[in-house]
Amino acid sequence: MKELIEYIARNLATRPDDVKVTEDVEEDRVVLRLEVADEDKGKIIGRQGRVAQAMRVLLRVAAVKSGTRAVLEIV
Repeated sequence: MKELIEYIARNLATRPDDVKVTEDVEEDRVVLRLEVADEDKGKIIGRQGRVAQAMRVLLRVAAVKSGTRAVLEIV
């Protein structure tokens, strides 16, 4: 799941080397925190949050396939 989010974010960002994804397990879910350069936050979030929402949907599907719950936080 971490690799999926990292792949999508690196392809959207103008500075792909600054993309960082950390994975933490909290209670019964996996929390992925995505950090990008300040100038790339708009591209990652998208208009009205559409890109971020699409990333969350893909993450949710991947989590269901592996039998877990996952949450994406963009910081």
